Amino acid sequence: MTLFDDVLDSTKNYLPYDGTVLYYGKIMSETEADHYFQCLFNQVEWKHDQAVIYGKRLITKRKVAWYGDHAFEDTYSGVNRYALPWTAELQALKQRIEAITGETFNSCLLNLYHSGEEGMAWHSDGETDLKKNGAIASLTLGAERKFCFKHKTTKEKVELLLVHGSLLIMKDTTQSHWLHRLPPTKKVADARINLTFRTIVEHS
Repeated sequence: MTLFDDVLDSTKNYLPYDGTVLYYGKIMSETEADHYFQCLFNQVEWKHDQAVIYGKRLITKRKVAWYGDHAFEDTYSGVNRYALPWTAELQALKQRIEAITGETFNSCLLNLYHSGEEGMAWHSDGETDLKKNGAIASLTLGAERKFCFKHKTTKEKVELLLVHGSLLIMKDTTQSHWLHRLPPTKKVADARINLTFRTIVEHS
C-alpha cells in the first residue's frame, strides 16, 4: 500500500492493524518550513551518530542531536547521550505539534540526512525509557523522502512520501508490531532534517 497524495485525512489510520499511524501532511507554509530548516541546520548542535558493535565504535555520516525538558540520559549501542535544553525554535515546534495532535512531549531526537544516500535501516523505537505505546511525532523538513513500515510477523508493508513541512504520528502498539525505515536513494540530492518528538519516562 502506498500513499502519494497531498489531500489527506489526518484521522485516517494508515496501518491496517496492530498500531496507529496518522499523517497530517503539511502543517506549515513552504516559507515557514524553509525558515525552520535553515535555523535548525545552522544552529542545532549536530554530531555524527555513534554505536559500539562487537567492540568497535562505528560513526555514521548521518548527524543527530537530542533536546528535552531535562538533561535526560540515554544509552544506545554502548554510547551515552544527554539531552540539551530546548532552543526557541524547537520549543515553538513542540508547542505547535502538541496543539495539533493533542499529545504532549518532553524530548526531541533530530536526524540530519545530508542527501538521499543516507538513511535508516529497519528498526522500531523500543527504548526502555520511552513511554509505552506513547505517541512519537515525526516532522520532516527539507527533501521529500519515502518512509516505510513493515509488520514484524506478516511482513506486510506500508509506504508514505513525507514532504517538506509535514507531520506524521506513530502511536499505540505501532512500535511493538511494526518496523520502520528511511530507505536510501540516489535520486535525492538535497538534505532532510527529521524531528521526532517523544516522551521519556523518568524512573526513580
